[in-house]
Amino acid sequence: MDAIETWLAQNPDPEQDPLPGMRRAGLLAPVADYAAIARGKAVLVERTGCLGIGGVWGGRQLVLRHFLGGFGSAAQQAEWSGRALSVAISEPKVGAHPKLLTTRAEAAAGGFRISGRKAWVSDGPSADAIIVFAITREEQGRKRYSAFLVPSDMPGLGFGEMAGFHALRPSRHCLLTLDGAVVPAAAMLGAEGGAYEAMALPFRDIEDAVGMFGTLGALRHAVRLFAGAGAAGLGTAGLVKAGFGTAGAGTPGSAAAAVEAELGGIVALTAVLQAGAEAVVGRLDAGRLRTGDAALVGLRILAIEILGRLRMQAPMAAARGQDALAGLLADLDATLSIAQGARLARQTRLGEAALRGGAALGGEAALGGEAAFGGEAALGGEAAGRGGAALGGKTGG
Repeated sequence: MDAIETWLAQNPDPEQDPLPGMRRAGLLAPVADYAAIARGKAVLVERTGCLGIGGVWGGRQLVLRHFLGGFGSAAQQAEWSGRALSVAISEPKVGAHPKLLTTRAEAAAGGFRISGRKAWVSDGPSADAIIVFAITREEQGRKRYSAFLVPSDMPGLGFGEMAGFHALRPSRHCLLTLDGAVVPAAAMLGAEGGAYEAMALPFRDIEDAVGMFGTLGALRHAVRLFAGAGAAGLGTAGLVKAGFGTAGAGTPGSAAAAVEAELGGIVALTAVLQAGAEAVVGRLDAGRLRTGDAALVGLRILAIEILGRLRMQAPMAAARGQDALAGLLADLDATLSIAQGARLARQTRLGEAALRGGAALGGEAALGGEAAFGGEAALGGEAAGRGGAALGGKTGG
């Protein structure tokens, strides 16, 4: 993590367009595997308290590894490796549902002419090229998609703001319009007609597996905002505001112990989240992560539970950290609400399988022996309040 330390030392305000400084510090060079991306993302978010910075760096690394590294030709990898790439799959009002997408790539002289509109292109405005998914043919009413590397300065491309979405700064999401943009045949990434099944569907689980480490880093940062906030020092009024008893009931000492116990519960659950996330990303690197893995669903549910507990304790954070905690909680809300419908559908399918008696509640999907629970990660609330909670070894860098 030396490159992260270099970048932080050279950029006292990392939220101001972090990419140039990251490039100078060597942070944009491709990393070895998904686990390294995940842990780097966690460290960036934990150190800065900014989920958007983790998204900027982690998103670029994921695109390079999954799309370019997994499907790019030797010539494409030589041209684009280490450069900023974004992915354009979703479209306005319909999301990423393959039956509803309309962007098309039609054969043109020596290549393809692409027309359509894309939405939620993460960090599109700062990308060197966009990987655009477009329909190249239909078979018996079924759309077949191909992916194309489209340089950002290509004639026919237009970028616009995503109105109404201001979370996860400095990460930027944009609209993309393709008005007859012509690309050569060599711009096609992977096999013709199979991009959605081969690239887009697996990427959802890859994003979830690695993205959970951004949430982990945010939770670790949030706990540190409680450092130096003695519960007894708040007095009865402050404890009542945090939901511990009513004015005049109980003693500050007993209420303080309750606060410490609640904070300790957050620390302990975050340790479990880390252990589960490490196990999942390990299976991803080993090629053993199954589509719709139950552990991914469970980790998300656990993260939402921890977020709810953090929100209840927010009034107990140190005064200097109140604004930072409020912003972090808002970003966590935004992160955990992305693709909420699709993820709820996966959760529902698990329930349906259980009702049919077909749910495999053991084995890899239940984390099994790879997840190392306990150890120094499981520190109590008093240590967190003193700023001494080490919520895990590897992820902390």
